Amino acid sequence: MIRVIDLNKSFNDKPILSDISVSFEAGKTNLIIGRSGSGKTVLLKSIVGLHDIDSGEIWYDDLLFNKLDFKGKKEIRKEMGMLFQGSALFDSLTVEQNVRFPLDMFTEKSDEEKTDRVNFCLERVNIINSNKLLPSELSGGMKKRVAIARAISLNPKFLFCDEPNSGLDPITAILIDELIKELTEEYSMTTIVNTHDMNSVMKIGEKIIFLSDGVKCWEGSSKEILDSDNEILNDFVFANALAKQLRSSLKK
Repeated sequence: MIRVIDLNKSFNDKPILSDISVSFEAGKTNLIIGRSGSGKTVLLKSIVGLHDIDSGEIWYDDLLFNKLDFKGKKEIRKEMGMLFQGSALFDSLTVEQNVRFPLDMFTEKSDEEKTDRVNFCLERVNIINSNKLLPSELSGGMKKRVAIARAISLNPKFLFCDEPNSGLDPITAILIDELIKELTEEYSMTTIVNTHDMNSVMKIGEKIIFLSDGVKCWEGSSKEILDSDNEILNDFVFANALAKQLRSSLKK
């Protein structure tokens, strides 16, 4: 479990996140949603330590992460998996080398053990016979799968996904959502997904945090979101649905 307590973050004296408190549960897909500029990405980066926070607490199980020294944070980061928005694969490395990268960086496994783990992770995300391919030879969906394989290579307790469906067609996006949910349940990970995709919200949103202007305005499940009387949330859901409808009509 990850707990955030009274988190505040500013840039150049401009408040970005204000008094955010939330618990992200193990074995569930926890979604952070909101409009662009709402603070989703800043919150995610603060939780993983890419941003120093101004005040508040970030707990990983029973460890106060934001008060740990470099060595202590590194130990927690060994238990993190990251899926970045653009997949962030290394262009000059093969699929196998990309997935192996965290193993080379954080473990002392033998070459044989690393190769076995890489192959296991690639098979788990349904990527086969592609070990020697470069990222430029992969489709967008395959890149995401390789990035997920890399994210789970260390068998993490905590998985972070930043806009995992960005740039994907609707069918591939659904497959990526389902894969993230399956892996979360299979390994009982604490998974946090940063998204503005309402399809993802309705498909895999077991716990949802809605941010608006850096403030947590609502939290609940996908079953509760459509029945909410929160006007700001309803405006976001309606605008998202309308945009999807417009995109569909323009393609006809």
